[in-house]
Amino acid sequence: MTLADLLSECYAAEFDESWERERTATPVRVFAVRLHATGCSLRETQSILRLIGVDRSHQALWHWVHRLADSVPDPPTAQPARVAIDETAVKINGDWSWVYAAIDLDSRLILDVAVFGRRGTDPAAAFLHRLTEKHNLSDAVFLVDGYGYLTALSRLGLSGQLDYVERNLIEKWFQTFKMRVDRFHNSWVGSRASVREWLEQFVHYYNTQRPHQSLNGQTPTEVLN
Repeated sequence: MTLADLLSECYAAEFDESWERERTATPVRVFAVRLHATGCSLRETQSILRLIGVDRSHQALWHWVHRLADSVPDPPTAQPARVAIDETAVKINGDWSWVYAAIDLDSRLILDVAVFGRRGTDPAAAFLHRLTEKHNLSDAVFLVDGYGYLTALSRLGLSGQLDYVERNLIEKWFQTFKMRVDRFHNSWVGSRASVREWLEQFVHYYNTQRPHQSLNGQTPTEVLN
């Protein structure tokens, strides 16, 4: 399909409800979302759109991607066999916080994310408790590093082991997250609630919209279904 064909194709019936009150034509927004899904960063997508005469802000592109993601139903509850869990430091208004995340190593599904003001055993235990409320983890083995995870797992009666190889997948996810969300490169300006909202939107996009080469072009949600 040529670029002209793609931009002239009508997507209104499928996407207009998700993008009400947008001033940019729906086919252009769909084209941008598809560019982003193929691996282009938001900055790269913005540059490509400018080449065809569409000048929109980085923030607008982000909203296009995640407004569409928000129109997709939540992924199913998972029953993972192996879960990698880790945390990464981010700055919010100049102060350090820690984003915790867990991923199903087989389906690549991001199971949950959360933001805490510090890291250690207590935040790890709180995050693990959140996971047990959302997913069936009775048979899961958690692959962790140090920083209080083994103690936290013991508190909750969960099984875990130190691992510095297979659990690298969650570290790669953090790299992807920070690469795609430019505001995490330095210091996030805004409330912690806005950080949580963007995290949830990115996880939704990652689980339901972004095709994974390691999953033969499927999304984690499609693998679970």
